[in-house]
Amino acid sequence: MAEVTVSQLAEVVGAPADRLLTQMKQAGLKHTSVDEVVSDEDKQTLLSFLKTSHGESTDAPKKITLKRKTLSTLKTSGSQGRKTVNVEVRKKRTYVKRDPAELLAEAAEAERLAEEAAAAPAEAQASEIEETPVEASKAEELVASTDEFVEEIQDKSQMDPEMLRQHAAVKRKDKEAKDKELQQAAIAAKKAEQERAEKTKAVDKTADEKPVRRRHEAPSAAKDKEDELSDKKKKRSGKLAPKTRGKNRTHNIKNVDAFMDGEGTDHRGRRKQRVLKLPAGAKTHGFAKPADTKTVLNVDIPEAITVAELAAKMNVKGIVVVKELMKLGVMATINQSLDQETAQLVVEELGHTANLVTGLEMEEQLEDSLNLHEGTMETRAPVVTVMGHVDHGKTSLLDYIRESRVASGEAGGITQHIGAYHVETDKGMITFLDTPGHAAFTAMRARGAKSTDIVILVVAADDGVMPQTEEAVKHARAAGVPLVVAVNKIDKEGADPDRVRNELAAKDVIPEDWGGDTQFINVSAHSGEGVDDLLEALLLQAELLELEAPADIPGKGIVIESRLDKGRGSISSVLVQAGTLRKGDVVLAGQQFGRVRAMLDENGKPIDVAGPSIPVEILGLDGTPNAGDSFVVLENEKRAREMAEFRQIKDREDKLKRQQASKLENMFANMGEEESKSLNIVVKADVRGSLEAIQSSLLEMGNEEVQVNIVSGGVGGITETDITLALTSNAVVFGFNVRADGAARKAVEEEGVDLRYYSVIYDLIDDVKQALSGMLSPEMREEINGTAEVRDVFKSPKFGAIAGCMVIDGTLYRSNPIRVLRDDVVIYEGELESLRRFKDDVAEVRNGMECGIGVKNYNDVKPGDKIEVYEVKEYARTL
Repeated sequence: MAEVTVSQLAEVVGAPADRLLTQMKQAGLKHTSVDEVVSDEDKQTLLSFLKTSHGESTDAPKKITLKRKTLSTLKTSGSQGRKTVNVEVRKKRTYVKRDPAELLAEAAEAERLAEEAAAAPAEAQASEIEETPVEASKAEELVASTDEFVEEIQDKSQMDPEMLRQHAAVKRKDKEAKDKELQQAAIAAKKAEQERAEKTKAVDKTADEKPVRRRHEAPSAAKDKEDELSDKKKKRSGKLAPKTRGKNRTHNIKNVDAFMDGEGTDHRGRRKQRVLKLPAGAKTHGFAKPADTKTVLNVDIPEAITVAELAAKMNVKGIVVVKELMKLGVMATINQSLDQETAQLVVEELGHTANLVTGLEMEEQLEDSLNLHEGTMETRAPVVTVMGHVDHGKTSLLDYIRESRVASGEAGGITQHIGAYHVETDKGMITFLDTPGHAAFTAMRARGAKSTDIVILVVAADDGVMPQTEEAVKHARAAGVPLVVAVNKIDKEGADPDRVRNELAAKDVIPEDWGGDTQFINVSAHSGEGVDDLLEALLLQAELLELEAPADIPGKGIVIESRLDKGRGSISSVLVQAGTLRKGDVVLAGQQFGRVRAMLDENGKPIDVAGPSIPVEILGLDGTPNAGDSFVVLENEKRAREMAEFRQIKDREDKLKRQQASKLENMFANMGEEESKSLNIVVKADVRGSLEAIQSSLLEMGNEEVQVNIVSGGVGGITETDITLALTSNAVVFGFNVRADGAARKAVEEEGVDLRYYSVIYDLIDDVKQALSGMLSPEMREEINGTAEVRDVFKSPKFGAIAGCMVIDGTLYRSNPIRVLRDDVVIYEGELESLRRFKDDVAEVRNGMECGIGVKNYNDVKPGDKIEVYEVKEYARTL
């Protein structure tokens, strides 16, 4: 506390300064003036004097009592109903400050106890062990330190009692530690003495022990004589055998002499009670403690496994695996799927052996069983895929060959499915696959190239090489399939076949005329010119390839397309690549299986048998397989069902694994960012290939702000379930070449769900793109409307500083925000409070006119400043 004068202390205390000086003089202080300084020691001296003069004790309180009272209610039930009883609990605790004399007495008592504890083990060991000089010196040091501590306390008896108590507590702890050491030494000595006594007793007992006589052994005469002499000696000794109880009792035991010690009778002639001797090891416990050996298991780990399954394989609880994952930095639940590497680390950390398995044993067994079928190789027809850019005449060329009108039936005149046909010609049979040329059908074209023998690249002579043409060339080269180029539309005006050759030659597709290996045929799908030459070129190429396949084995091939028909169910278009497919066969196609109930050719006519290179439609599968899946014929439905379920489980595990990986990767990446907007869509299409093309095209749209989220996609008509799902997820329903049934249309009308039908993929993609563009936040742009220069500043009692300005550029609008610039640097941003010409308020002031401007909440406007009026405009953005 800071030092104060006598007058200041009098003001704080509330007493006159003269009276305070008198009291200080009585207390023995030398202060005579009110201006003299009073220290903390002087204040303490004055306070002690005042307490003594008023009869109060200057010592600190020796006892403090704390009281606490709590009230609570207790509800009880009795004969008169429920009662509420008030319960009052009173607690009282008293703290007593110990007297220094008591502390000294306690320290002396502790010293005495320590000396006694030290003397006890010393007396016990005096008969066996002599004290060494080192131990004697330690004891002397201990006594000297104890005496010194007592002297120190006696010298400091005038110290604060709290300090004395702390010194005593520290000394007491030291004494207790030393006492504990001495006691342990005494216990060790006593234990050693007991062990020596037990050894001596065991030796004596072994020397006195007599051999036990068996019941079946006959006693000899010499032995009986010795027993009689020993009995007589024991009679004279007069010692009685101790009576026994419990297990050593001998009642109800006949002929126990074999188990008795030969002690005979007592001094009165009565037979002494004999003690039953049990055989060695009879009192030993029969159970042994099991050895603490941990069983090391061989754990098979597939590519994906849940935490619960992994714990079951190791015979541990799921929480053990979860804890181990947390140690590795992985937060997982018991039902979460783990990848193979993480599961391997967990197994090894828990001390087991990990065996990595692919989980494809069933697939390998299926492949082995299919390889057992070796048929007779026969020549088969070539499979030709027609590829090229959209609207270059692929389907029209195929129509002329098939003498049909397929293209006129396609929506918009463009192909949106893979069509499969086989054509009988004079020189042999050819199977054609027609693929879409639109950019959205890249996956379809890739599948067409993989499942074919020869590729016809159709290029319009009046259009040249286009993006999808280049893509078709890449697909054919990736699949290792030879190319035959058909230059179409040569009968049109402006056709230039040489231009096509030059452009393809730049893509490393060299015509045979120029020394290359690619045949170029000029054709016209409209007039049929060059079509025979094209077929001849195809068959020639097929002869060079020497295409063969066995026909006397179970059929297998590839799924070209699949769709869902309301009346007939799942319909799949398949291409038989080897073997023979028959009506009634059990077919496994991807994750679907079933028995072939009916089989149709490309014209819809029923057939019973389909050999190699024949495209057919089959009915009877339990679902729509994905386009591009392989199909095989199995011996029974049971195995087909097992394989289908195995593939479905494998696919589900892979999806969960991908979802979990994406969640972990994006967990921290998305933190702190604004949530992106998404357009939820439910898509239903007529065939699986079109659905795949639509989904891939939609998912490619969007950017960081907006994106497409496909809630559900399927094949077949739109049902009430689809509408309910769209309503729940706030999605738009798109139907591609399908329609909604009656229940779905009623749900759409009642709930107001947005349902749209499409038959051309262009229109669907354009509408989605417009919807995503509308979801984009608008672009904000600033436009400066006008600038005014401050010529002078006037003071107004109502508005403060008013700037007299001249508009030097544009027009000033009162409703727009402004900036104040000084030396072309922005010093304030705000809005106008007033805009006047002469004494009239105006909404705008044009270029070259004077005006008065009041800036709201800003009065530091100076001559030479510029006031800039601007406007923020929104502009719609597009993808």
